[in-house]
Order: sequence, then C-alpha cells, then structure tokens
Amino acid sequence: MVIKMNEVKKVQVEFESRPRFMQLIFVDINGSPKGMEIPASRYEEAVRDGIAFDGSSIPGFQGIEDSDLILKADPSTHADVPWDGISRVYGYIYKDETLYSADSRGILKSLMEELAEKGLIPYVGPEPEFYFFKKNGTWELKIPDAGGYFDLINLDKARIIKREIAHYMPYFGLTPEVLHHEVGAGQHEIDFRFDNALKTADNIISFKYITRAVAEMNGLHATFMPKPIFGMPGNGMHLHLSLWEGEKNLFEGKEKLSEMALYFIGGILKHAKALAAVTNPTVNSYKRLVPGYEAPIYISWGYKNRSALVRVPAFKGKGARVEFRCPDPSANPYLALTAVIRAGLDGIHNEIEPFGYVEENVYKMDAKRREELGIENLPSSLGEALKELKKDSVIKKALAGAYENFIKYKKKEWKSYLRYLQERELPEDTKKVTEWELERYFYI
Repeated sequence: MVIKMNEVKKVQVEFESRPRFMQLIFVDINGSPKGMEIPASRYEEAVRDGIAFDGSSIPGFQGIEDSDLILKADPSTHADVPWDGISRVYGYIYKDETLYSADSRGILKSLMEELAEKGLIPYVGPEPEFYFFKKNGTWELKIPDAGGYFDLINLDKARIIKREIAHYMPYFGLTPEVLHHEVGAGQHEIDFRFDNALKTADNIISFKYITRAVAEMNGLHATFMPKPIFGMPGNGMHLHLSLWEGEKNLFEGKEKLSEMALYFIGGILKHAKALAAVTNPTVNSYKRLVPGYEAPIYISWGYKNRSALVRVPAFKGKGARVEFRCPDPSANPYLALTAVIRAGLDGIHNEIEPFGYVEENVYKMDAKRREELGIENLPSSLGEALKELKKDSVIKKALAGAYENFIKYKKKEWKSYLRYLQERELPEDTKKVTEWELERYFYI
C-alpha cells in the first residue's frame, strides 16, 4: 500500500492538534477543584487502574491514613479545554479498591445509584451568581460597571465577556440558557440547562472554571464568594429540584404541585437549619443571609413568593419543581445536592407536611406574625449552623464518610475566624466583610 504525503501530513496535524496532556480533577471538602496532569497517553490507564496520589494534604482528606489514594477517571466527563490545549476529566477517588468514603462525588454517585434502583432520577437546575472585579493589588476592589438587574448595553460592561463564557460552555457539556446582569454593580448570572444531580454538580464546577478562566483572559477576576462587599447584594445559587420516574415528573400535580412534591418541601423545611451548614458552608455565607436583601433568612415556603426559603415557581406541566433559595456558590455542590435531596426524600418517606406557608412578604412581617405562622430563622452564623448539623441525624447520614472530615474542617475554620475577631476586638455578630474572609474566600 502506498501512503501519499498529504495523508501523512493530515495524520501529523491531527496528532499535533490533539491535547498532549490531561487534567484529572476531583474536589476537596470545600468543593475546590484539585487534581494532577498526566500525559494523554496515560488516559486509558487512568480510566482502568487510576492514578495514585497523596491525599493527606488535601483539605478534608487530612488523615495520615488517607495518604494513599487513587483517582480513577470517569470517561463520561471528558472534555477538551479549547483555550489551553489540554483535556480535563473528573474522577472518583478510591482507597483499597473501594470508593473512598470521604469523596463527595462518590457520595452523590451512591445516592444516584440508590435512586436508580427504584427507577428515580433527581434533576437540578442551579443559578450561580458571581461578580467581576478589577483587582489593584489591595483589597480595594474595583467594580467594572455600574449596572443593575437586567441592565443592557451601556451599563452592562461585561456583556461581551458573558457571551464568551456562554460560547465555551458547550465544550464542557453545559447548555447556556439565559445571560443577564444581576442586582449588584458588576454582578452577573448565566443560567444553564438542568440535568441529573450528578451531572449538575459537575456542571457547577465546570461553570466556575470557565467563568474564572474567561475573566482572567479579559483582565478581570470572577468571584463566587457569597458576600464580597458589605452593603451590596450577595452571590446566591438557587437550586431548582424535581424528581422523575422515566419521563414522568413526579412533582407534577393536577393543578399545582403533587403531594410528593409537598412532602419533599416538608423535608427541606424540617432539615433547613442543618442543611445550611452544607449549602452555606463558609463564615462569609452568613454575611449574605441578612435582612434587607433578597437572600432568605426565614424558614417558610410559598407559591411564587421570592421572600420564602422554598418557592414554587410558575410552571406548566412537566416544568413542576421547587426552588430552594438559600444555597450559595461556596458550597461543595456534590455534598450540597446530596444533603438537599436526602432531606427531601426524608420528607417523602415520612410524609412531612410543609409548614410556614406564606404568600406575604416575610421580610415585612413582625416577629409575632412570623411566630403565629410557625416561621423560624435560619442559623445566623457558621458556628450556629454546625451545631444544628450535629443534631440532625438525617443530614449527618447523608454526608456519609465526609461528615467527620467536614465537621472537623469547618469547626477549625470557625475557630480561626473567632480568633481573628478577638484579636481585633470585633463583635462576633459583625456583618461587615473582614479581611480574613477576603483572604480566605475571594479566590476559592
């Protein structure tokens, strides 16, 4: 057989254009991406046998007994990074040939498999918000525009950057749906299509990665920190949840929500205080959950009510869903989705009726009226949320092998913050955003 020179060149070009290196990605207890790069030639090995690494220095994997871990690539998550000439793939962490008990992605996978055996699939649509900043070498954060909610053209200086982010999203399996300016100056949101809970958690990590990378390429910094600036709106990550059996949305009722959906809401409300530790897991999270903004602080629910913790958006047919409004983008999405879904399933299993129904503006109610309606408050600090988590057996069990690591790591975080306040004689309940928070959360 004669091989023509142009065919040789074609093969050579294809080889040279192919990514030569691959990033193997997992997340730590905070949901921050960690990983390693390998030559692309080791990809099959990474899928089949995994690549060994030392987990003892990873936040949340810090025991000496956790030092020898293996990361196995999940080929269904493979994506080429168009601006960097590499590939990246998510994976599962193994220890002694079994899934590592503290691997948050593995924990969510186990929940998905458990539900799949019953023919069920939980779907989630997230709404992560973020800010674009120009950083000048100090914590004086320069905001690149003065736009507000849904502002266009002259006030939204980042519209071209958002389009660039949306352009890259399909490379990673995300389908962008709506791009818009948020309430805060320099604050934005790009909504992407809902998917099963595991794929959505992956998508949240990918979305943050894309957004930060594109911002950097444009001389900006994107932060998903819940409350980067005191006196301005915080970054939330509302979660739209539904439960399906095949092609049937089990939350769809004859007129409004189904009974199952109402029980699901009941479970979320019952466990809301403990859930906060997982869905709002940083000191800074509770600078966002304060009166005067749209972030919910009262445990209540209602149809279309944007002041409630759980809202039922207007829908038609299969669009039935519930919106959980307190989570923020600092959450580890695998642990957060696992905990929220487990709370809802507990509501279904035990037929927990939702309480605190309200269609009024909860923010404008006095304490007596809220008490009459049975409306309680979410925790006001990370320390308070951790105490609630310790008391909640359902959410503790939901976190599986990550629970002890999570509590230990977050208690240390809380104590570090309290020491910072004491050294500067600041009150524990301060709602000002401190330098300690900016240094710890702004970039991660």
